Amino acid sequence: MHLGAMVDLGVPEALLREGLGRLPCAAEFTIEFRRASKFGISGTQAQVKSLGHSDDNQHRQYGGIVKLVKAARLTPGVETRALAIFERIAVAEAKIHDIPVEQVHFHEVGAVDSIVDIVGAAICLDALAVERVFCDPVEVGSGFVDCAHGRLPVPAPATQEILAGVPCSYGGVRGEATTPTGAAILKASVDEFAPPAHFAPSAVGYGVGQRDFDIPNVLRVVVGECSAEVRAAPAAEHYKIEANIDDMSPEAYEPLIDHLLAAGASDVYITPIVMKKSRPAISLTVLCEAERVDALADAVLNRSTTIGLRVLPFDKRVLPREMRTVQTRLGPVRVKVVTQPDGQRRWKSEFDDVRRLADAADLDYLQAKASVDTDVAQALTADD
Repeated sequence: MHLGAMVDLGVPEALLREGLGRLPCAAEFTIEFRRASKFGISGTQAQVKSLGHSDDNQHRQYGGIVKLVKAARLTPGVETRALAIFERIAVAEAKIHDIPVEQVHFHEVGAVDSIVDIVGAAICLDALAVERVFCDPVEVGSGFVDCAHGRLPVPAPATQEILAGVPCSYGGVRGEATTPTGAAILKASVDEFAPPAHFAPSAVGYGVGQRDFDIPNVLRVVVGECSAEVRAAPAAEHYKIEANIDDMSPEAYEPLIDHLLAAGASDVYITPIVMKKSRPAISLTVLCEAERVDALADAVLNRSTTIGLRVLPFDKRVLPREMRTVQTRLGPVRVKVVTQPDGQRRWKSEFDDVRRLADAADLDYLQAKASVDTDVAQALTADD
């Protein structure tokens, strides 16, 4: 339903298919989109079909899922988001079964359709490049659901564990309204589980489900602009975690940074510094939202050699921006357009898209960049 809603909203189907086609398991599935409706509400219905490969693929281990995603050579943003979603499920399953995360076996979530759902969700959210994601309280349903562990009450244990701390409603429909996959997509993507007070919609998409409930089984996704008062978050919503480290192997920084980004950090960077007695060191900086401070601070203390850190609130001022997809001679490319305080606009084509188009056209990056930027400039000038 999420993929259907995103395509209905305007995420290019070709962009989604190209990203999913990078997966090593791409030969195991097809994905189809068609128009459908529930209770008179029309939208897009997405259906992932398995091509009948080995049943072993239904029971992938968490480590295998991580390798599969990394092998796809997705853009860094897509890979990070997809791994963050899978990590939410793995942590929940590990807690439920009282086993280490590394020993978690995905059953339904290891099936190819769930892999497509999660990686596809990451591709679509990255394509939209929105600043914040809001969601109403999550309806989980009622009754029982059949799964690999038998017949279980709704919400399934993994769903309930993933949604810990999230406002939920129960019994709105008879049946399972939110799966572990859907719960993990929400938990890893939503900034606030409440509608914004002032919001001007600009585009609406509906994803139509397969099942019939007593109410329309559709998922609505809306893109728009919050008012200035809503966008300007107070200082306490944004935090910087810093640690000076002078005794850790350089090889340890990359896995640490990858983990922090997967755990929800907005950005992570390292800066060479010189400490007392002229000791060379690294200053690790993690930027995040308020609700992720404790978890990320714990991760730094658990996964690095530092014995202390600083947590500092800060203000943010962000230029209004929008992400457009422009068709060029080499193919579609995402373009970030920002508006300056003086009203002037500037734009930049996405590096990962230009590199992908350069590889496909057997051009070097600079040639592809020049060609793409010429087409983008013409397209944006025509729009104005």
